[in-house]
Amino acid sequence: MPDQILDAHTSDPIVMGWMEGLPPPPEKRLAWARADHMRFPTHRYAYSHMREFLPTVRVGRGGPVWELPTAPRDDLDGISFKTLTDGREMTWAESLAANFTDAILVLHKGAIVYERYSGVTRQDTPHIAFSVTKSFVGTLAEMLVAEGRLDPAAPMGDLIPELRGSGFADATLRQVMDMTTALDFSEEYTDPTSGIGAMSNALGLTPRAPGYSGATDVYDFLPTIAKAGEHGERFTYRTCNTEVLGWLVARTEGKRIERVLSERIWQPLGMEQDADFLIDSTGMPFAGGGLNPVIRDMARFGEMMRCDGAGNGAQIVSGAAVESIRGGGSKEAFAKAGYVFLPDSSYRSQWWIMPGNHGAFSARGIHGQVIYVDPAAEMTIARFASHPVAANSALDPTSLPAYRAMAEHLMRG
Repeated sequence: MPDQILDAHTSDPIVMGWMEGLPPPPEKRLAWARADHMRFPTHRYAYSHMREFLPTVRVGRGGPVWELPTAPRDDLDGISFKTLTDGREMTWAESLAANFTDAILVLHKGAIVYERYSGVTRQDTPHIAFSVTKSFVGTLAEMLVAEGRLDPAAPMGDLIPELRGSGFADATLRQVMDMTTALDFSEEYTDPTSGIGAMSNALGLTPRAPGYSGATDVYDFLPTIAKAGEHGERFTYRTCNTEVLGWLVARTEGKRIERVLSERIWQPLGMEQDADFLIDSTGMPFAGGGLNPVIRDMARFGEMMRCDGAGNGAQIVSGAAVESIRGGGSKEAFAKAGYVFLPDSSYRSQWWIMPGNHGAFSARGIHGQVIYVDPAAEMTIARFASHPVAANSALDPTSLPAYRAMAEHLMRG
């Protein structure tokens, strides 16, 4: 009998019964030792419970919460659009299941107009943001550049001496921030021998193979990455760049990245929940993909970026830093990467910049995590998801036109 093909409804972790019972029966228990937290369908439970599978540190909140007004609308589920691949008609509500959405929130002019949760994800549930984490780290780096504490033209070998023998040595900080480094590192998620697979082993994200003798923390792994080509010529998405960036931010501030994030963004922005940050064996947070916030706090961060760095009644990120990010990177370098659903786009400081789409910019993570900001529509969207496919190319044909349709609908009033 062929395996059942699971959709968003049949793979719902409540329907599947994962970890239910006191105790759960053996067939419903999930375990790190089997990498249940990183494979479908069990990851649909795990993404909202990552601290049960991996060690974390806390990104602490503090002070008054930035209260988001609510103005729910009942006319948004029926918004329709055409998918980018086959041009079929789909509604906003249908797109949620198509993208295995766990939580989604839409802000319009600073108010929550739409908020939905499914599966085991709730308003107070931290969910792994994967590479949306990069945009938090990139923003911290831009803040330090704007403050004159980091020089974007400086070579990484001077900024982090441990990298002098690596492929990063003669790359500039700006090239690392914009991912135009030339490195022997593949971001192929389905290949356990790829660069991202090796880095996952160093992080300990999943069990290592018997006899493993490679790096066992990120500090040891990053200096082993070799150069391949010339820096600055093309955009190539590589998570190792963000790990280097996180290392530099932490060293510049003299404290681990979770404390920097707490003190510079989480507390002053008035986040409502602490966040969890995955760490390696040295306690180094996984800067490229380890942040676990709640959906409303993801939306707060995006809304602050929409409002030129202001939020919770204060200027959190300098206008200069936000302007640098939203100004975008090299379109020529980005075009060489061949993202067919992101024409005329670029990448800047760990953010995806889409000027042809209302000037939108986005933080994007595998399996469907996103912050999507449309300045023209005064709209911010935050989403958690647990799609079976990691790459965003599996979600973009549905997600991007859905966001555009939502923006245009809101702009009409």
